[in-house]
Amino acid sequence: MDIKVLRSFAAIVDEGSFAAAARRLGISKSTCSKMIADLETDLGTRLLTRTTRAVTPTAAGHAFHAQITDILTRLDAAFEGVRAASARPSGPLKLGVPVQYTLKVLQPHLMRFMEEYPDIQLDVVLDDSRSDMTRDGFDAVIRIGTLEDSSLHARRLHDANIMLVASPDYIARHGSPQRPADLRDHQCLHYTNLRGPGTWPLRQGSEVIYQKITPAFSSNNGELLRALAVGGKGIALAPEFQVADDLAQGLLVPVLPGHALPGVPIHLVYSTRKLVTASLAAFLDFAARLDLD
Repeated sequence: MDIKVLRSFAAIVDEGSFAAAARRLGISKSTCSKMIADLETDLGTRLLTRTTRAVTPTAAGHAFHAQITDILTRLDAAFEGVRAASARPSGPLKLGVPVQYTLKVLQPHLMRFMEEYPDIQLDVVLDDSRSDMTRDGFDAVIRIGTLEDSSLHARRLHDANIMLVASPDYIARHGSPQRPADLRDHQCLHYTNLRGPGTWPLRQGSEVIYQKITPAFSSNNGELLRALAVGGKGIALAPEFQVADDLAQGLLVPVLPGHALPGVPIHLVYSTRKLVTASLAAFLDFAARLDLD
């Protein structure tokens, strides 16, 4: 029996959906459905109960899933054992990474990784949203900020400073806020991927406060907000790595520098549920050697 059929069945049970399983495996939904129909025909029994809302295994399906999961795990371990023994790790590696962090910080290191491991097929997806690792098929993701999911492994890469910035022109026209509460009277450029609607995390003494703002403009793209800040459209809350060049050139200036938020952690995160492949192991080792500060 084709191992792809077994992987398809396992993925459908894990995901509870033909469509989600197909996305995870990188095949079409119709192909996935045909594989299972052929499998049920070969076995002479129904393995899945299909409704308009969900796909669930039958009693026979539950038993079959338990058995093939163990078999697939041992097969994967055998395959990866051979790959790990190789002097040159190979295979696919899919990473989910924040857009500006990758372009401003990570890009040269990814190029060096490609040079060190030419047999690894690197697939880097730039996305500022909190990707679902299982659903989207990522081997690892980079996340900025406090981690919430304790079921994941995390390797801290470094810390980033978060600061308020505006153009000199904006400050000349609107003045500079002297305390966080003054931001209520300013044009704030809000990054919508921040936790907490309409609030900005700022340091006040030894504590972090969440200052309420009324956004003049909101977007989930940090580069657009940076461009608007440079253009004098308002005050933005941004990672220092994103605006460092603008600060050096005088296109932006710090606002409320005493309330900048230092030490926001950046982690490389990977799932405890997936086998650590040779390609992922190579990237974890590479990340441990990075000097990003």
